[in-house]
Amino acid sequence: MDWNQVTHGLLAALGIGLLIGAVRERQHGTTRTLQAGVRTHALLALMGAVAMLLGLPAFLVALLAAAALAWTSYRISAADDPGLTGEITMLTTVLLGGLALEQPALAAALGVVVAILLWAKAPLARLSREVITDQEVRDALLLAACALVVLPMLPSEAVDPWGVLVPYKLWQIVVLVMGTGMLGHVALRAVGARWGLPVAGFFSGFASSTASVAGFGRSSRAAPALVPPSASAALLANLASLLLFAAVIGTTSPALLRASAWPLLAGALVLLGFAALGLRHVPDEAVPETSTAKAFQLQHALMIAVAIAAVLLVSEGLRQLFGQAGALVGATVAALGELHAAAASIASLTTSGGLELAQARWGVIALLASASLAKSVLAFLSGGARYGGIVSVGLGGMVVGAAAVAWLVG
Repeated sequence: MDWNQVTHGLLAALGIGLLIGAVRERQHGTTRTLQAGVRTHALLALMGAVAMLLGLPAFLVALLAAAALAWTSYRISAADDPGLTGEITMLTTVLLGGLALEQPALAAALGVVVAILLWAKAPLARLSREVITDQEVRDALLLAACALVVLPMLPSEAVDPWGVLVPYKLWQIVVLVMGTGMLGHVALRAVGARWGLPVAGFFSGFASSTASVAGFGRSSRAAPALVPPSASAALLANLASLLLFAAVIGTTSPALLRASAWPLLAGALVLLGFAALGLRHVPDEAVPETSTAKAFQLQHALMIAVAIAAVLLVSEGLRQLFGQAGALVGATVAALGELHAAAASIASLTTSGGLELAQARWGVIALLASASLAKSVLAFLSGGARYGGIVSVGLGGMVVGAAAVAWLVG
C-alpha cells in the first residue's frame, strides 16, 4: 500500500468536502432547511475515502448509509424545501471522497465543478426561466439532435460513383452553420443594443453574409447616419463568412486550408480594418432587423448542404470533361451565388487529387473575388451609392490583400 497516495487521497477528499460544505453553508446557513453543512460534507467525503480504502463492499455500505441519511434529511425538510439538491449533493460528496483515493486530481476537479453548480443556483435558475426563451431551447435541442444523433449515423464513405459526395462531411457543414448561428445569437443577446449593430453584423454573416449586406443596406437607406456603421456591420458579416469559408475548406481539405492560411488571414485583417473605420462612432439606435428570434435557420443550413452537393457534382463533371481548368471555372461561377458550396467543391477536388494544391489556392482567391463582386453589386442596389461604395471598397481590399499575400508566399 502506497501511504503517500493514501494521504494525498484523504487530503483531497477532505478538501472536497470542505469546499462543497462551505458553499452549502453560505447558501443555506441562515435558514432552517440546511441539514448538511461544512462539517457534515467533510465527514461524508472522508467516510467515502476511508470506505474505499477498506474495500468495495465497505464503500457500498457507506453509500447506502449516506442514502439513508439523505432520505431522512429530505423527509424533515420537504415541507420547507421540496428540492433534492442537498440530498443529491450528500451522495455526490461520498462518491467524490471514494474517487479521491484512486484519482485525487479528477475528484478535486469534479468537486470544484459541483461547488460551482451549487453556487450558481440563482444565475442558472434565471438563465433557464427568464433569459432563455422557448424558441432558443427548441433550437438548442435541434442542434444537439443534428450533432449527436444524426451525424454519427451517416456514412463516412462517398455514395456517388465519382467519390465526391460524403454524407458525413456534408452534414458536418450543416451542423457547423447551425452551431455558429447559435453562438452568434447567444452573443447578440449578451451584449445588448449598444454594440448590437456590429455584433449582429458579425454573427449574421455565419448564416448568410449576402442577406446581411442586403439587410444592412435597406436599414441604412432609412437612416443616413447609420450608413458607415451599417456598412461596417456588412463587412463584419463578410468577415464571419470568411471564417466559415475557412472552416468549410478545413473540414474538407486541411492541406488546402494550411496552404491558404496566410492569404485568408490577410483578407480577414483588411476586412477588419475597413470595418473598424465605420465603428468609431456607433449611434445608440436599436439593432437593425437583421437578427431574428430563431438562433439559426435549419432550412438555410440544409440549402447550403444541397448547394454544396450540387456544386461538387457539377465541378467534378466539368473536371472530367475539361480538366482542372473546368473545375475551377465551375466553382468560380457557383461562388457568385453560394461561396461556401464552391469552397467545398474546390477543397473536395483537392483532397481527391483532382486539383493541384497551388492551383486550388488561387482557386480560393478566385472564389473570394467572384463572391465579392456579387455582394458589391447587391450593396449598391440595396443601400445606395455611399453604402455600396464603402462595402465594395472593403470587399475589394480583402481580395487584393489575399491575392498579394498569395503571390508573395508563392
